[in-house]
Amino acid sequence: MSMFARSSVSLALAVMLSIGFALPDAHALGRRDEQDAARRAMLDGHVMPFSILKRRVESEMGDATYLGSEFNAGANRYRLKYVKDGKVVWVDVDGRTGDIIGWAR
Repeated sequence: MSMFARSSVSLALAVMLSIGFALPDAHALGRRDEQDAARRAMLDGHVMPFSILKRRVESEMGDATYLGSEFNAGANRYRLKYVKDGKVVWVDVDGRTGDIIGWAR
């Protein structure tokens, strides 16, 4: 292989590797977009601060372990995930009022 061909292959590999390492995966981008949407909704006064909503739900959940949350920007709703008594529990919360609007196991 000529020196030019080796240099071209090396350059192509370097570019492919740098692109692969520089771009976050689609799930990470989606999660960041979800967090940005929740923050914008809170700053615009459409939803209550998440910390207040979470405290309200935790007062109902007792000794359950919090695992995470999702935000639905179209409905201004949060879904919080807990484990209680060995079972996963999803709690849907209206982001505007802080009211629990649904439970799922």
